[in-house]
Amino acid sequence: MFRTSLVRAAAPRRLLSTSARLATGETGSGFSRPGGQRSGDAFTKREQAAEELYIRQEEKAKLLAIKEKLQQQRKHIDELEKHIDDVTKERSGGDQN
Repeated sequence: MFRTSLVRAAAPRRLLSTSARLATGETGSGFSRPGGQRSGDAFTKREQAAEELYIRQEEKAKLLAIKEKLQQQRKHIDELEKHIDDVTKERSGGDQN
C-alpha cells in the first residue's frame, strides 16, 4: 500500500484544461482582436506610450549634445577668425613703414 501511494505521487499529473490554446499571439498582444495591435489592451497601449516617450527623450538628449557641440565649434571658429584678424593686422601694420 505504501508503495502504490509513492508511485501515484511520482506519476505526472495532467493539466486541468485538456483543450489546446488557439491564440495567434502573446497574451495581451492585441493581434487576436480585429484591428490588430492598435486595438490592444491597456497594457499594450501603455507599453507603446512608454517606448515612444523613451525614444523622444533619447532623441532630445542627442539633439542637445549636437547643439552643445555646435556652440563649441562656433566658439572655436570665432577664436580662429580673431587670431587671423590679429595676424593680418600685425603684418599689414609692419608693411606701412
